[in-house]
Amino acid sequence: MEYGFTTAAYVVAAILFILSLGGLSGQESAKRAIWYGIVGMALAVVATLFGPGSGNWLLSLIMIAAGGAIGWVVAKRVQMTEMPQLVAAMHSLVGLAAVFVGFNAQLEMGRVMRALRDGSTEQFRGFAEVLTHKTPAELNMLQIEVFLGVFIGAVTFTGSIVAFGKLAGRISGTPKKLPGGHFLNAAAAAASLVLGLLYCADIGPGVFWLVLIMLLAFFIGYHLIMGIGGADMPVVVSMLNSYSGWAAAAIGFTLSNDLLIVTGALVGSSGAILSYIMCKAMNRNFVSVILGGFGGETGPAAEISGEQVAIDADGVASALNEADSVIIVPGYGMAVAQAQGPVSELTRKLRAAGKEVRFAIHPVAGRLPGHMNVLLAEAKVPYDIVLEMDEINEDFPSTDVVIIIGSNDIVNPAAQDDPNSPIAGMPVLEVWKAKQVFVSKRGQGTGYSGIENPLFFKDNTRMFYGDAKDSVNKLLPVVE
Repeated sequence: MEYGFTTAAYVVAAILFILSLGGLSGQESAKRAIWYGIVGMALAVVATLFGPGSGNWLLSLIMIAAGGAIGWVVAKRVQMTEMPQLVAAMHSLVGLAAVFVGFNAQLEMGRVMRALRDGSTEQFRGFAEVLTHKTPAELNMLQIEVFLGVFIGAVTFTGSIVAFGKLAGRISGTPKKLPGGHFLNAAAAAASLVLGLLYCADIGPGVFWLVLIMLLAFFIGYHLIMGIGGADMPVVVSMLNSYSGWAAAAIGFTLSNDLLIVTGALVGSSGAILSYIMCKAMNRNFVSVILGGFGGETGPAAEISGEQVAIDADGVASALNEADSVIIVPGYGMAVAQAQGPVSELTRKLRAAGKEVRFAIHPVAGRLPGHMNVLLAEAKVPYDIVLEMDEINEDFPSTDVVIIIGSNDIVNPAAQDDPNSPIAGMPVLEVWKAKQVFVSKRGQGTGYSGIENPLFFKDNTRMFYGDAKDSVNKLLPVVE
């Protein structure tokens, strides 16, 4: 009866997770999709607590309550601008959980094997009881699963920590690799494979091999992500999401938990597909990005002539009042300044004056796929005027005014004109083709990725310096 209930609950939860992933593909269905995920996870937890081999309910409930309370506090404090960092931090926890489960499985295997060898009559429960019924071949397969779980989990953990630091600005977005670069990563991976073979062959203490594998994987995760530049961090976040999914699937195999296997596979495959789609959108080589091959310059960058010309709110407002068509390009700077509310109000005011106003969204705007779409939806910007890069790029030449709010790399013409640029070949929003371009920016710096932008020096560009929220608020009273 227990097995039937648990299996049925897991099937329903898996369906809900699939519906949740599918619903997240559109803004209108995203809220419903999140509830599918919440209900599915709650059902999975209940089914696991009361399923076969369960126990330690009091401790489990205490841990669930503690984790839920911490999650609630963190969710309340985290701003939308910090969502990329939060996602990276959550990935690190999944990776660490895989490492802990792997070591616990190894310790349990050792305990059961010693008891059986000594002829002990101890009654095992839960995972240990399952181990007593496994054949030698099945135990060997379990060791392979433990090895993969520890290795993938450790890579995910340190990689996600570095990604968190880069996204939060606590670690430089400039790619950094130790002397030897890719050779070090390859050597560490090869050494991990050799140690995995020793572990699976039961040569020496298993925990010792797992510790060495974990340390090598920690290095690989750290060195891989440190070698990836800031311009590619959105792909990194998606890639780490995939890694965390495969780590969860490995845990599922170790624990013989069907739902963990299915859920991990869903997250792993969807993350990998999203990473590939983003690489294609950025004209990146998927393998090169995940191996840390991009992010550094291939030669001297092109010389930039001219100077950045500033403009005040009255000048921007005058151009907006005379324009018939306006395109707004939001970026991470808008999110940091929490300027989406004033931007929405400016949009409403311009549309009320009979002007055509649209938003241009780059696939990686905001350091996380869909980040800008979510912020604009939160500010009640109509869905039908929010367009993707491929839908709007050809309209810039016929546009009177483009307002860029906190964007840099996604509007950088060096991606097309400078083969030595770190973002060379990346498709960008061709804003410089518009009649007038206004850039809302805090100062004259190069932004998160440290890449100079020739757009800021063009004759039809004016720099609207200041905090994005304050700058847009200054426009509202003078825009007719």
